[in-house]
Amino acid sequence: MSLRLLLTVFVLTTCGIHACPRLCSCSFSPWGAEVQCSDTSMTSFPVDALPPNTTRLSVQSTQLSAVEPGHLGAVTLLRSLQLYHNKLDKLPWDLLRNTSQLTTLDLTGNQLVRLPPKIFNQKSLRNLLLKNNLIEEVDAEWFSETSSLIQLDLSGNQLSRVPSVFLHKLEYLEHLDLSHNNLEELQAGALKNLHQLDTLNLARNKLSTLNHSLFKHNQRLSRLFLQENHLRELHPALLSGLPRLQMLLLNQNQLQRLPQSLLDGTNSTFQMILTGNPWLCDEKIDYLRRWLIDHPGDVFFLDEVTCTGPETLKNRPVVSLTGHDLGLVGDEELPHSVEKHN
Repeated sequence: MSLRLLLTVFVLTTCGIHACPRLCSCSFSPWGAEVQCSDTSMTSFPVDALPPNTTRLSVQSTQLSAVEPGHLGAVTLLRSLQLYHNKLDKLPWDLLRNTSQLTTLDLTGNQLVRLPPKIFNQKSLRNLLLKNNLIEEVDAEWFSETSSLIQLDLSGNQLSRVPSVFLHKLEYLEHLDLSHNNLEELQAGALKNLHQLDTLNLARNKLSTLNHSLFKHNQRLSRLFLQENHLRELHPALLSGLPRLQMLLLNQNQLQRLPQSLLDGTNSTFQMILTGNPWLCDEKIDYLRRWLIDHPGDVFFLDEVTCTGPETLKNRPVVSLTGHDLGLVGDEELPHSVEKHN
């Protein structure tokens, strides 16, 4: 190869790497290029002049309404694709066919309703964010049998159910967010394959009950968010298989009491929130009362865990009650806020 030809190839390659699409900004390093496009006037995907060594591409808060598989054909080294807060209402099933190194896909804040089968059939994909769309149904066929997802965020959609088979493929999942949907139940075996699950967010749904064995196979679970649902009661064995549980949020539900032994297996770093429930302070509240007295540092807003009835105890903090208040004969235990004097 002649010197002139070598110089030509060098110049063309260098110019390609350091080019930048119009309405975007680019930064370059020895490890690849990062491209960010956030101009509100942008209406089409910035396919022209994308650096071939792009590893991170962000198109956010634009008028973008369509993305085609060919748009990503020039950036085969892409590891992170962020397409959030745009106008996307559909995606092609083969969108990711040219992105064999993609680990993160963020589609937050679009107008997606339905997604085609095989769309996330990408073995390298680890993090998938579909937050704040209009998705009404999930499909197990989105993923391959060898999915490697560790994070899935479907919060802020319109899901009324999540079929068990959908979650069964995601055995490496560590973080699952289904909050801010319309879920009324989860099937008993829905989480049975999620042995690596660390964080589960079910907040702000319409759950009124939870199967006693729902978390049986999730022994690594450390954070469980159940606030702002319609839960009226919990099974005594609900948390029995969660030795690593550190955070439990139960606030803003319809709980009147906690069952005996529910919290007996919690570890030394366990913390929870219980406010916003209609606690009925009769003799059946005694289990919760004693637990609060023994673990005052484990409960956020402890003095806001108050009685809604009977009328004589209304608005009293549960932790301040005595056995006498509850009509427990022979119980002279004092609340945690009262010092015993000899």
